[in-house]
Amino acid sequence: MDQNDNKTNVAPRSHHPLVSQPLRDAEGAQDPQQFRPFFKSISLRFPLLKRQLIQARMNYTPAGFVKYAITGAVYVTAILLLLSWLVLRTTDVSLLIFIPLAPILYIAMFFYLMQFPQVKASQRAKKIDQELVFAGRHMLIELQSGVPLFDAMLGISRDYGPVSEEFNKIVEKVTLGVPLGAALHDVAENNPSAYFNRMVLQLANSLASGADVTLTLESSLNQISQEQILDLKAYGQKLNPLVMFFMIFGIIMPSLGVAFMIMLASFLGGSGISFGPSALFGILACIGIIQFIFLSVVESSRPKFDIV
Repeated sequence: MDQNDNKTNVAPRSHHPLVSQPLRDAEGAQDPQQFRPFFKSISLRFPLLKRQLIQARMNYTPAGFVKYAITGAVYVTAILLLLSWLVLRTTDVSLLIFIPLAPILYIAMFFYLMQFPQVKASQRAKKIDQELVFAGRHMLIELQSGVPLFDAMLGISRDYGPVSEEFNKIVEKVTLGVPLGAALHDVAENNPSAYFNRMVLQLANSLASGADVTLTLESSLNQISQEQILDLKAYGQKLNPLVMFFMIFGIIMPSLGVAFMIMLASFLGGSGISFGPSALFGILACIGIIQFIFLSVVESSRPKFDIV
């Protein structure tokens, strides 16, 4: 058998039976080849970017993501300027306004895109929190049954979404020869969930000190459950002012405000004030924006976990 046949047989490397998705098969992070020093110098102004990219599991280096944000901001700015031109071309507004507007929009879009890793990491943290207590209870039952800690982690490395992905990392690191305590610290360091980090680090400290891991895990899960209950209560209290804001600016002001402005325009019609379809369309757009902001705030602030 020649060398080419050997390469062909070796290429489809089999996965370890204990690891569902080996990390060593992951592709390298996207890094720019051209103008790399320029993008890297900009990325140095965002010291948390590298950690946020790792926590969000985005396949970019800091310089690569800066390149993505710079080029993406160009496209978004061009689209917004085109839409603005289509709206304002039939009005008396001078098109020279686009000269100072273009760089302002570009800078705003660049910093907006630079927030994507933080937002995605936050979303991933919420997904981990949603399944963490369930996976922890599963592991606790196995530990109470006499199963070793590594085998208990192996048991929850599947079927629990992002939590299983994190424990799958721990399992793979251990199978590659990393001590269990060091693997727990490494995974917790790059995880966006504060609850997950606390539970894993407490397990690592118990291993280092020789304490009972079962009692440590049970105490940590009870504490996390209590804090999640408090988060749900805080969310319920937060909804009251949000609902009031929505009632005032999304229902009362649009309905009564439009009626009042129509009456005012009818009284002052001779002074050149008009209230036609274009004004109603603008009010409709404002109402739509308020509705979107309200739903976005409610959805982003809603806890993603259930109480066990």
